[in-house]
Amino acid sequence: MLFLYDIALGLYGLLLRLLAPFVPKAAAWVAGRQGLLAHIRDTIGADAAPRAWFHCASLGEFEQGRPLIDAYRQAHPGTKVVLTFFSPSGYEVRKNWPGADYIFYLPLDTRANARAFLDVVQPRLVVFVKYEFWYHFLNEAFQRQIPAVVVSAIFRPEQVFFKPWGGFFRKILGRFAHIFTQNEASAKLLRSVGIKKVSVAGDTRFDTVVATALAPARSLPLVDAFVSDGAPVLVVGSSWNEDLPVLRPLLERYGRELRVLIAPHEVTEANLRQVEALLPGPVQRYSLAEETTVAEARVLLFDNVGLLSQLYRFGEYAYVGGAFGKGLHNTLEAAAFGLPLFFGPTYGKFQEAVELVEMKGAFPVHNGAELEAAFTYLWNNDDARLRLQDTILDYVHDQAGATRTIMAALRHLTPAVR
Repeated sequence: MLFLYDIALGLYGLLLRLLAPFVPKAAAWVAGRQGLLAHIRDTIGADAAPRAWFHCASLGEFEQGRPLIDAYRQAHPGTKVVLTFFSPSGYEVRKNWPGADYIFYLPLDTRANARAFLDVVQPRLVVFVKYEFWYHFLNEAFQRQIPAVVVSAIFRPEQVFFKPWGGFFRKILGRFAHIFTQNEASAKLLRSVGIKKVSVAGDTRFDTVVATALAPARSLPLVDAFVSDGAPVLVVGSSWNEDLPVLRPLLERYGRELRVLIAPHEVTEANLRQVEALLPGPVQRYSLAEETTVAEARVLLFDNVGLLSQLYRFGEYAYVGGAFGKGLHNTLEAAAFGLPLFFGPTYGKFQEAVELVEMKGAFPVHNGAELEAAFTYLWNNDDARLRLQDTILDYVHDQAGATRTIMAALRHLTPAVR
């Protein structure tokens, strides 16, 4: 199985190199790994400070890991943080994040790369966030007696770890000194296949979104001017083109009474033009807006990245994209401000979305008519919307605290991380 694993990863790397001339993300992935190990050696150099290594697959996992990185730095001010990403969508956005001392792409998981990487980084602790269980990196850390943990992990019965033929993949999980899961169901699954070093800590994303909601508001004068008439605001976060036909009937009905802030998942020129073509009403791009005229638009289209978590504070309602395609995007950023949520039908793999639906704080829809009906119910029942706001806020704050739980456990896990 290890032979097949190595062959599969080699083919994966080859495929991305073949796709690089045609696919921008593949090109970024390949370019980021050219001379990567030499770059890591040159960057860290002779730095003799102790280090902790945190790995995030992409941007979503980074948001889960960020509160733990911050807490670890505060508890261990003499330890430097090495942060790695597998995906360009994480690395390119956060490559200059000041919360880590070193930020790199993760080399492809081969035995030679794992040995070379750990020879340079020499971490005292390894933390993987939620996903990505790379055999050679974890095995090499295990052989060197470097404790490795995974945090905010979630597991499901259909995953390969729980199949009769999944022994090799269960061995990967066995290389962790401890696994911190989001829920008890995941912990029970792990225990059922012999993984005993596991405990339920919750999801660190709740800590991130609560901190964001409680932090001083970022100054956004263009948005202030856009919403200055006091009209209700719908925030559309991480929309895909599949979401736009679902939103259109709602905006056609309420467009004169509603302000819309929309932040697409991808801000390519083609996607921005698609939004402008499909959504009704005057649509104003954020980069071209002026404070004196922006209120004339009904839709403010964000053609940049990094503002979405701040936009939800302006809203009364939120639509989160992605659930008409591969999967729902981050709902907790909106929930942290108590916003009732609307999204498409593909949300079952996201525990917080399931729980929000169960408490009637979120409304999954299959088409534009269903979205319009669910929205109209809240539009005409402001008392119900405000009660939902309190329910959602209570839920988010009750779920916070995973970072504190994990940090307490790490102090007892091994003297190496005290």
